[in-house]
Amino acid sequence: MAEQVKVEIIAVGNELLLGDVLDTNTNWLCKRITGVGGQVTRAVMVRDEQEEIVAEIRSALERGSELIITTGGLGPTGDDITLQAVAEATGCPLKLHREALALVKTRYQELAKKRYVGDPALTEARKKMAYLPRGAKPVPNPVGSAPAVILEVGRSILVSLPGVPEELKGIYEDTLQPTLMTMFADSFYQERAIIAHSGDESTLAPILKEVVHAHPAVYIKSRARRFGPEVEILITLSSAGDGREEVEGKISSALEQLKTSLAEAEIEVDRAER
Repeated sequence: MAEQVKVEIIAVGNELLLGDVLDTNTNWLCKRITGVGGQVTRAVMVRDEQEEIVAEIRSALERGSELIITTGGLGPTGDDITLQAVAEATGCPLKLHREALALVKTRYQELAKKRYVGDPALTEARKKMAYLPRGAKPVPNPVGSAPAVILEVGRSILVSLPGVPEELKGIYEDTLQPTLMTMFADSFYQERAIIAHSGDESTLAPILKEVVHAHPAVYIKSRARRFGPEVEILITLSSAGDGREEVEGKISSALEQLKTSLAEAEIEVDRAER
């Protein structure tokens, strides 16, 4: 089985740490990345301070993560400094990128035609979004104005996405797909779950331990869904591999053993609706 692509996410924005905005982007990205067989090994939130962003990017590069995603800080205002941080962290100075400038120009012309903005002129603030780290490539934004950015650094690919959820999702599901398909083309991920009707999660521990030992390629996790006289324990089994058949086979085998062991312990199970 091929190793899973290691991914780190760096969410940038004071508003996240102040609690003014809920970071739904990281949760959304984690689900999508896991769903294609990647493994998110770390996710952090940092303030709009360049040295802090630089430190996190360098740290991720040192750990050898294949895909590093930053969210937020690509806009036209002074506190949008993610690309400055990327430039410093990678030693690739910012420079005006012609393709990125053309994307920004076209986008504002489209927005002006729809009367979302009054003037499509390329102001200095708008041009700011076309300054990319040397060697980087812009990724069209089908929703907003700031293009996303891809930069290859050694064996790592650094992707900078806007922080507005609609823009981030639009780019991820549309214009970023060629890059993602190259990285995750042969990966498949599956998760299945059951509910065990047990009043004591500790009674499941030896059963789960035995199944985990017999199926090391399957990640098994249990947690109580609710508390009370009739406690329900949600048990999830997940795995990733080179193809659907391989992954489904591993999970089905582990699930069959788990159900058999639970039945022998007189613990009833139901299929979890997720």
